[in-house]
Amino acid sequence: MDRREYLKKIALLSGAAVVGVDFFLSGCSPNGTAAGNFSKAQLALLDEIGETIIPATQTPGAKAAEVGKFMEVMVRDCYTTEQQATFKAGLISVDEASQKANGMRFTESTAQQRHDLLVSLEKEAKAYNEKKEKDKPVHFYTMMKQLTLWGFFTSKTGMTETLRHIPVPGKFDGAFPYAKGDKAWAE
Repeated sequence: MDRREYLKKIALLSGAAVVGVDFFLSGCSPNGTAAGNFSKAQLALLDEIGETIIPATQTPGAKAAEVGKFMEVMVRDCYTTEQQATFKAGLISVDEASQKANGMRFTESTAQQRHDLLVSLEKEAKAYNEKKEKDKPVHFYTMMKQLTLWGFFTSKTGMTETLRHIPVPGKFDGAFPYAKGDKAWAE
């Protein structure tokens, strides 16, 4: 599967076009803008948002894969200035929305409060993305969720500890036995 097909599948799974895909396919800029840099507190917040989207269970969650650092690199090196501004403003608004809903910052909220907040952001993002102008960036939460999924499932942690991983793939077996609950493959 080539990169374009892979990115289309990610977009299909998350319900929107993958942000920054044009830059990714043409090669990310090695000299990202300063607007894409995040503070340690912002990286911690991104990790917590990621952990709420992909929580640790019997396998590690998004925080173990350090999705916050992945998001920082992608936003800094692959997003346009307008997308970066949308992403960073959205990150600030997550804490503001948490303060308004729960009386505390996102990182101080309970797991259920975090989940509820992200569910409301998901609904907001879906409505926004359906009505937005074509040349405008998608909703910030769409960017965060896509980067969380992308960062986690392409990380060593996601590929080797969450998915079944064979470092050297073997032959294709279309009749391989599958039992309900088996992990997906990462090759």
